[in-house]
Amino acid sequence: MSRPVTVEEAAALLRQADDILILMHQYPDGDTIGCGYALARALQSLGKRVAAQCCDPIPPKYDYLTDGVEFPLFTPRFICPVDVADPKLLGSLAEPGRQADLCVDHHGTNVGYADALLLDASCGAAAMVVARLIDALGVPLDRYLAECLYTGLATDTGCFKYPSTTPEAHLLAARLLEAGVRHGMINERMFDRKSRARLELEKLALASIRYAYGGRCAVMTVTNEMVAASGATEEDMDGLAPIPRQIEGVWVGITLRQKPGGAFKVSIRTGGGVNAVAIAARFNGGGHPGAAGCEIAGTGEEAADALIAAVGEAVPGIREEI
Repeated sequence: MSRPVTVEEAAALLRQADDILILMHQYPDGDTIGCGYALARALQSLGKRVAAQCCDPIPPKYDYLTDGVEFPLFTPRFICPVDVADPKLLGSLAEPGRQADLCVDHHGTNVGYADALLLDASCGAAAMVVARLIDALGVPLDRYLAECLYTGLATDTGCFKYPSTTPEAHLLAARLLEAGVRHGMINERMFDRKSRARLELEKLALASIRYAYGGRCAVMTVTNEMVAASGATEEDMDGLAPIPRQIEGVWVGITLRQKPGGAFKVSIRTGGGVNAVAIAARFNGGGHPGAAGCEIAGTGEEAADALIAAVGEAVPGIREEI
């Protein structure tokens, strides 16, 4: 298991290290990307040789963070995953038998795979933990660092709508805006912009929604056939997960997204005090109380059936008065 460390201890580890490889999770979102690129830039400013890497391509909408950023090639001597609760989420970058040196995370379900773990599960985004770490390293926030951190903060708090949003999150956002963040541009890209292909995919996905327990649970399925028919790209997948939970009366919203191999990536969103982790854990998944995930094999109908059954077992009262 990992050795818990403070922000100051994590900063000391990074100061002592060089040839640092920062790893981001597969299907990268704004939080892991923002954390990875922010920490990389901060360490580069201290004269470190560092690179940030993900097994999947970074979606083009994040080009305001990635354009012009080049990382050197080197053999890593220090590995630091960010926003990665389990090494299996590293995809093809996971190396059996090689332990990470430091993990920076905000998932209470972190499996403790790194030698040292900087974790605060009370944070609505890993970007909040990384911001503390950058402060401890003594690196001042410029606009680039601030935009990296704002991207992570805004996306993982649902633009400050999710229950995980805290006063600290708003205080950090204010600080980042003072550093010159183009928040209007970032929020438009993250939350408002949709391609025609994305709208076609939404239409197909919405038609797939199944309800259970008197409408308290909604399951939406996105198959490979739907993606092909709509012409959607990987970037178009962002923001699909919350849709079922947005339906009035739904306690548990579940989105099934089929992977190329046929298995389904499952995103669970909950409200009203329902613990999403309790559902995901039945399939060896994890996450946060309001947002968790797992992976399920089988057909879409089989996966939905299994999840609906798990919801009935894991959520007290969802079967009552139906």
